[in-house]
Amino acid sequence: MAVNRKDQLRALFGAGEAPAVPPAPVERAPETKSAESELARPRSASGAVKAMGLSLGGLSKEIEEARRLRESLESSERVSKIDTALVEASFVSDRLDHGPQDADFEALMTSIEQSGQQVPVLLRPHPEKQGRYQTAYGHRRVRAAHSIGVPVLAIVRPLSDIELVLAQGKENSERRDLSFIERALFAHELISRGFERGVVQDALSLHKAEMTRFLQVAEAVPMDIARAIGAAPKIGRPRWMALAELLRGDAAQVKAYDEVTSARFLKASSDERFNLLFTRLQRKAAAAGPREIRDGQGRAVAHLVMSKGKARVDFVEKYDGEFEDFLGTELPKLLERYSQARTGTAR
Repeated sequence: MAVNRKDQLRALFGAGEAPAVPPAPVERAPETKSAESELARPRSASGAVKAMGLSLGGLSKEIEEARRLRESLESSERVSKIDTALVEASFVSDRLDHGPQDADFEALMTSIEQSGQQVPVLLRPHPEKQGRYQTAYGHRRVRAAHSIGVPVLAIVRPLSDIELVLAQGKENSERRDLSFIERALFAHELISRGFERGVVQDALSLHKAEMTRFLQVAEAVPMDIARAIGAAPKIGRPRWMALAELLRGDAAQVKAYDEVTSARFLKASSDERFNLLFTRLQRKAAAAGPREIRDGQGRAVAHLVMSKGKARVDFVEKYDGEFEDFLGTELPKLLERYSQARTGTAR
């Protein structure tokens, strides 16, 4: 039986059809057991060579993927170490709590000290100050690195104002890091700076109706009261909207400022501060009428009457003209003290 060398080679490497022109016949040695075994070897080796070919193919594919990954990494943005003294905050604030007032700030500092900064921040070259940077997102990480005294790991990218706002809003939305009131005030400030409503909605991933509610709350709650309360992370939209309704009117705001300057309010956490103010504003005026004012010995000296947001003091006893002059002199000083107390709280 004739054996074709080319056919054997094709079988060895898994080739296809036999050649169209048959080769010249070759004399075959007598058929013996050893001859058959010799012919059988190439056939048994064929599978091993195929398997080796597949392995080499898989290895080549992995090498190609590694090459592409290396090229991708080499072409991607570099993470740099930036001196935090050169980094400024975004031109629009998105947080109410800072430093010691931030409940998670100490935990973030500890994490960076022990394990290093895991996620880089995004900065842009400062548009007005050569050699300085402005934060798009990662403000807390910048502050934590500054407090520890280490450089912040950052990606530096040229950004327009709109690109910075979109990056800042989307990072916070994806991390679900901002509370309702922080997002509402952030949206309100962007609108007041002239950003289009559509840009702000994209930055915060809001629908049109949601955007309207955010702005309603931000406009109804005075900024100094919102800052006095803080982020209130556990307080959602419905209760903030209810508080906004309660704050309508001068009398309600007088009550609010009285509450936010109280010792118990200042000692409470942010969520507790919200609840203290909310409860205070929900109380209805006592049916007994005017509020009684007593002196240091417990004697009633006057009644304070609140009507339509105005206060009137009715003294129990009649005083001569000298007391009237004294009251006229001291009242402006009292009002000045009250104004200073309010300003100090707002800061």
